[in-house]
Amino acid sequence: MIVFQSSMRLPGYLASLLVLIIVIGTQVEPSLAIENSIQESSHSFVAEAVRNVAPAVVRIDTERTIEHEQFDPTLIDPLLRDLLGEPNLGPERQRGQGSGVLINDDGLVLTNAHVVERVDDVQVTLSNGEKCNAEVIGKDLVTDLALVRLDTGSKLNAAPLGNSEELEVGDWAIALGTPYGLERTVTLGIVSSLHRNISSLGFSDKRLDLIQTDAAINPGNSGGPLVNYLGEVIGINTLVRSGPGAGLGFAIPINLAKSISDQLLSNGEVLHPYLGVQLISLDASIAQEHNRDPNSIVELPERSGALVQSVLSDSPADRAGLKRGDLIISADDKDVLDPNSLLEKVESSQIGKPFLIKLLRNNREMKLSIQPEALPGIS
Repeated sequence: MIVFQSSMRLPGYLASLLVLIIVIGTQVEPSLAIENSIQESSHSFVAEAVRNVAPAVVRIDTERTIEHEQFDPTLIDPLLRDLLGEPNLGPERQRGQGSGVLINDDGLVLTNAHVVERVDDVQVTLSNGEKCNAEVIGKDLVTDLALVRLDTGSKLNAAPLGNSEELEVGDWAIALGTPYGLERTVTLGIVSSLHRNISSLGFSDKRLDLIQTDAAINPGNSGGPLVNYLGEVIGINTLVRSGPGAGLGFAIPINLAKSISDQLLSNGEVLHPYLGVQLISLDASIAQEHNRDPNSIVELPERSGALVQSVLSDSPADRAGLKRGDLIISADDKDVLDPNSLLEKVESSQIGKPFLIKLLRNNREMKLSIQPEALPGIS
């Protein structure tokens, strides 16, 4: 608002003219501001975010050889042989498809391990339509992440990476990728939950706390980015639930993905510490219910912890003296409330270095030192 003050007395018509000019000025200026605002906001924040990251999203096409199991052709019914011909016992080429995201300008692409697992050929299509060959540098099946290097002379634009530790439930989540072969597909949702343990989804061979989202993630979206409202990558799309509860999507937090990609780039693999135990969760209510059963063989301590269900033979835990029925209540001087909290501490431990745990055995506290080893049978 313009305020005009003067000690001069003006003729009536001049004063009226001056007021009219001021009024018109105050009307024109806001109208221009509103028009400019409308023009600036003609696209949603989703469009702006997608524009920021879309050049870094790629499509990944793979081929692998499938060997058919050999069988005795004399066992085939002659009538079927006449109708169908001789069975084809040769190898078959199987094609797959997924998505990925460029994480640096040198052509490194982050994707899912299951997209490039046991493949013979990998071809990547850039956002501009250019196709180029690619090499799998390394993959980590435990976290379902893989790193691919592109063979191209083109100038590449890496995606801006965000910080998944700053996420909150309810934040915007935008998924990009190539679902069902439909390139440059974008879906919108929110972060529905954080730290969703993958074991609760039925995957016992993975170590992941996932971002849950209701942004649509479909086959082919695997390996593509989940981004925030600024267009920063906050996760790598990896799972979608089918059947009951369909529509729930899950992504690997980008902070974990950056750590895994650094190790894959340096070593071609990731070594995960392991103890060699199978654990179940125990708390006071579960223990009380168990102890009330007259047929129970042992009495469980009525407190929270990770109960040892079995110990692998000749594993680090076995050699350290851990036994079935032990309740692990502390690791590296930090409380263990359930198997997941113990697994987090094991994952952050060092292979070959002492890992101290406190446990209850026959209602007596004990301390054990275990030396974690590299998780076998992964590479």
